[in-house]
Amino acid sequence: MKRLFGLVALVLIAISGARAQAEATSEAPSMGGPVISFENTEIDYGTIQQNAEPYREFNFTNTGDAPLIISNAKGSCGCTVPEWPKEPIQPGESNVIKVRYATNRIGKFSKTVTLTTNDAEGTHVLRIKGEVLKPAEENGSDSNR
Repeated sequence: MKRLFGLVALVLIAISGARAQAEATSEAPSMGGPVISFENTEIDYGTIQQNAEPYREFNFTNTGDAPLIISNAKGSCGCTVPEWPKEPIQPGESNVIKVRYATNRIGKFSKTVTLTTNDAEGTHVLRIKGEVLKPAEENGSDSNR
C-alpha cells in the first residue's frame, strides 16, 4: 500500500512538473515580427511665417524580422494630414511618414499623428509643434510714391 501511494505521488509530481514547463514555454514572449523604429517621434517646426513650407517627414526603419504594415495614420485635427506608405515595409527597409500642417493658421500649435501598425505595440504617436507668425504689417502705402 505504501508503495502504491509513493508511486502515485511520484507520478503526480512528474505531471505537475511537465505542465509547469509547458506553461512557461507557452508564456514566453514572441521575439519575432515587425518592429517600427523612428529616428525621432517629435518634430518642432520652430517659429515660421504664415504659409511657410507645410511638410515635415518622420523617418523610420523596420528593425523586425517580418513585413511591417501601417494600416492607418490619423491626424489629431483636419489641419494635420499624414501620408504613409501603403505597401508593406520589409525587414531592414526604411521609409517616411510625411505630415502636412496647415501653415496658414496663425499661432502656436501642438498636434499628433496616430499610426496603427501590425507590430507588437500596435499604435504609435508622432508629434509636431511650432508657431506660425502673423504677417508683418506693411509700412506706409503705395499712394505715397
